[in-house]
Amino acid sequence: MNNNSNIIAGILGGAAVGLTLGVLYAPDKGSETRRKIREKAKDAKDTIVEKSSAIADEISSRFSSRQNEFENELDHLLEEMDSKSDDAISTLERKLKQLKKENHLNLN
Repeated sequence: MNNNSNIIAGILGGAAVGLTLGVLYAPDKGSETRRKIREKAKDAKDTIVEKSSAIADEISSRFSSRQNEFENELDHLLEEMDSKSDDAISTLERKLKQLKKENHLNLN
């Protein structure tokens, strides 16, 4: 996420420097310079919107992928736990049966 912030900051900084240099070195009349600044600002805005959209799509895609991986791992873990609990219950039932049998023999 920090890398994405750096990209956006770089784009904004570059646009600001470009606009400033354009104003300082503009040989045109004020109205023409303002028109060019508006066009450049619009272009910079469009670039920022495109980059931001691409970054948002990438983040969304990565999150979705990680979420699916997590869900799969959780399902696998739950299946293992279910299997282990079944094994533990079977073992306890066998031990209980054995203890009942031994107790019955001791009483007779």
